[in-house]
Amino acid sequence: SSITDPQGFTWDHGGHVVFSHFGEFDRLLEEVMGDEVYRHERSSYIRFADRWVPYPFQNNLRYLPDETAYECILGLIEAQGGDPTTDFATWMKAVFGPGITECFMRPYNFKVWATPAERMQSQWIGERVSIVDYKRALKGLISQEDDVAWGPNNTFVFPAIGGTGEIYRRLALKLDGYISYNRTLVETDPRSKKLRFADGTEDGYDALVSTMPIDRLVGTMTDCPEDVRSAAGDLEHNGVYMVGIGYEMPLKDDKSWMYFPQDHAPFYRATNFGKYSPANVPHADTARYSAYMTETSYSNYKQTPRQGLEEEVERGLRAAGVAEGTPEIASMHLEDIPYAYPVPTLKRDAALRTIQPWLMSRDIYSRGRFGSWKYEIGNMDHAVKMGVDVARLLTEKTAEELWTL
Repeated sequence: SSITDPQGFTWDHGGHVVFSHFGEFDRLLEEVMGDEVYRHERSSYIRFADRWVPYPFQNNLRYLPDETAYECILGLIEAQGGDPTTDFATWMKAVFGPGITECFMRPYNFKVWATPAERMQSQWIGERVSIVDYKRALKGLISQEDDVAWGPNNTFVFPAIGGTGEIYRRLALKLDGYISYNRTLVETDPRSKKLRFADGTEDGYDALVSTMPIDRLVGTMTDCPEDVRSAAGDLEHNGVYMVGIGYEMPLKDDKSWMYFPQDHAPFYRATNFGKYSPANVPHADTARYSAYMTETSYSNYKQTPRQGLEEEVERGLRAAGVAEGTPEIASMHLEDIPYAYPVPTLKRDAALRTIQPWLMSRDIYSRGRFGSWKYEIGNMDHAVKMGVDVARLLTEKTAEELWTL
C-alpha cells in the first residue's frame, strides 16, 4: 500500500517495483493501470566504504579497493559450493568464500532479515541471490566490464500516480460492494465455519481464503490442536520502519535504489522515489524536490529504537553520500510495518507442513506473502497468482500451479 504525507510526498510501505513472472498479473496490471505507468531500467548500487559498487556486488568486484577485490575473488575461487540443505550462514561461506561473505552477504542480510544467518535455511534462495562463478567474476575484474543485467527485476514498471498502492485501489473500485473494511477478525470457528469480528458481527463461509499472517490466523481458531498452535509459534518474521525523507533539492540522482551493508546508516535500502514517478513529490516538481524512501528492520535479534529514527536516517543519507551537503528537509515520514518479511528459518518448513494440511482439511486456504509464509513466492505477482490459483481450485477444481507445501 501507499500513503501521501501532509507535505505532499507519496511513500510506499516498503521498497516495491512491479515485475512479473505470470500472465495473470500482467493482465491485471494492464486492466487497472493501462498506460499510466513508467517503465524503468534498473540502476542499482551498493554503498561500500567510500564508493558505489554496481549491483550485484559479487558480479562487480572491480569497483572494490584492490586488496578487498583480491580477498573476494580468492574466496570465490576457493569456495567449495553450497548445499541448500545447510543453514544460510554455512551456505554463504561455501558459495562465496569469506571475502564476499564478510564484506557484503553477512552484514547486508542481517540488516534485511534482522535474524542471525545461522537460524535461517538456504532453500528459499532461487533467483533472490546472484550466484556468480569465479570465472565470470574474474573476467569482469580483469576486463573492467560491468555485469549488471542479472535478476528478474532488471526492468520494471511503476504507477504514474499514487504509488504501488494505486494498483490495488483501482482494483478495489472494480469490486465495490463486495469488500467490507475496518473489521478485525477475532475468532474463527472451523467446525461451524463462522467468523466473528471485533464489532460483534459474524459471517459464515463454505471455504475461507485468508491472506492474513498465518500465525495470527491460527491464533483466532477456537478448535485447534496444540501441535498446530506450537508450529505457528515456530514461525518468525521481522518488522520494518519505512522512513521517507523529502528534500528541497532537485532530482539529479539517476540511481533506482541503493543497498547499505555497512554502518553508514541504519537502513539496508534506500529508494530514489522521485525517479520512479515525479508524482511521488509535491506537485510532481522534481526540479525542486527529491524523495528517498528507506527501510530499517527490527526484531528480537536486532533492536532498533523508534525514537529519533527519522533524524538518524536523514543523517545516514548524507553520511552515505546519497544526499550531498545539507539540503533543506521538506518532509520526514515514518510508517511502522510490523509484518515485513516472513523469515525462512530452519523450523519454517516443518511448521508449515503441520499447519497448512490441518487448515486445508477444514476448507481454509492460507495464501499470499504472509499467508503462505514463503518469501521465495512473496512478491506481488506471486500473491496475485496464488489468489487466482486458489479461486480456480475452489470454483473449477483445478490444481494450484504456484503454491506448494
